[in-house]
Amino acid sequence: MTGQSGHGWDGMDYTGWKDIDDVRRRLDAGADPEGWGVGGSRPLHRAVLFGSPEVVAELAGRVADVDALEHGVTALWEAVVGGRTENARALLAAGADPEWVGFGGWTPARLSLAGPEPDLFPGVRGTLTDTERAVAEEGRRLISALGEYYYDGLGLACVTGIDAEEAVRRLSATPADPELMAELLADPLDFDLDETLRLVGVTSVPGGCVVSQPWGYAPQQPVVMRLLSAGTLAYGLYANPKSGNQGCVFRDGAGEGWDLHPGGGPDPEDGPEDVLFSYVHTHHAVAYCLAYAGLRPTDARAVVGPPDLWVELPERDYWAR
Repeated sequence: MTGQSGHGWDGMDYTGWKDIDDVRRRLDAGADPEGWGVGGSRPLHRAVLFGSPEVVAELAGRVADVDALEHGVTALWEAVVGGRTENARALLAAGADPEWVGFGGWTPARLSLAGPEPDLFPGVRGTLTDTERAVAEEGRRLISALGEYYYDGLGLACVTGIDAEEAVRRLSATPADPELMAELLADPLDFDLDETLRLVGVTSVPGGCVVSQPWGYAPQQPVVMRLLSAGTLAYGLYANPKSGNQGCVFRDGAGEGWDLHPGGGPDPEDGPEDVLFSYVHTHHAVAYCLAYAGLRPTDARAVVGPPDLWVELPERDYWAR
């Protein structure tokens, strides 16, 4: 993304915030340290997310208020939530306030206690409760257990309290054709989505089960979610390659949330528990969905395969409301 709205930052893309020489040249030539782009965006917040500690320190020394807000949060809050701990330290050295109160009553300092570097701010006031610590520890365990994997185009339904066999029963699914599955898995791009949309994997995991489709959105279609969530909870995900992660929540057959953004970080309206949960799983959409449903897999097999079962869904309108 490139800023083209004046302020002296025209032509700056996200990689440019790592170039201390260019940033200094722009600032010395009159670039505005308080404004970037449109909508109240600030260079310091941009640099915190995409830049180097040197650029963050340079900008922090040129702004009137290092704790000025963009979209309701300080640059230090963004650094903590975004996992940019080296930039958080640069802001702290520049006088940023780690005790500023953000979403859900959390401060950057106390929130950092639940992150990968709990000693980020020495002398932090306050501690985590046992419940909060358990959420943070399980989140870190789950993210580590899943490891690194490619998931663009993935569809998931994470279901609480039922196993793979019960999920198959609820969906009235039948075993998939082994020869077709072998051809499909060899190269999913050789097939039109319409030919393979009713083929899904189902896997039991501690806490429930996962319905997966590495190449499509079938698991989080409304009817699938409605059937799976009867008497329980299901969180659906489609990792849309064009528009990003899309989530939905169904409870006891009824939709509770649609067009959600799992892994996207805390929102202003979140309560304390939701802020913590979102922070722990920021940038980890799949882990967010699994944890939301209370699932505790020990590896990524339920997500990337091979699943316990490959099954075919019956023909029906899966978008019926």
